[in-house]
Amino acid sequence: MIPNTEEQQKHLIELAFTKMPFGRYKDYYLSEIPEPYYVWFKQKGFPTNKIGNFLAEMYEIKVNGLEGMFKEIRKQVNNQRLR
Repeated sequence: MIPNTEEQQKHLIELAFTKMPFGRYKDYYLSEIPEPYYVWFKQKGFPTNKIGNFLAEMYEIKVNGLEGMFKEIRKQVNNQRLR
């Protein structure tokens, strides 16, 4: 099943605001963690839970150079919250 646009937007917002819950980059936004960390995880294996799925997604986003969109997403959402 292909998710609808609203579901995709919600997912991207959740991904944009998710912070690393453990390790060296604890409390960093996933999009702010350096790509080599994701490459290491790819080689070792991502956790088999929700954060692991997010890390695997962010790996794909990072290797394709698309992580810049997350700053804009956070900015837009925060601006909407201030209204």
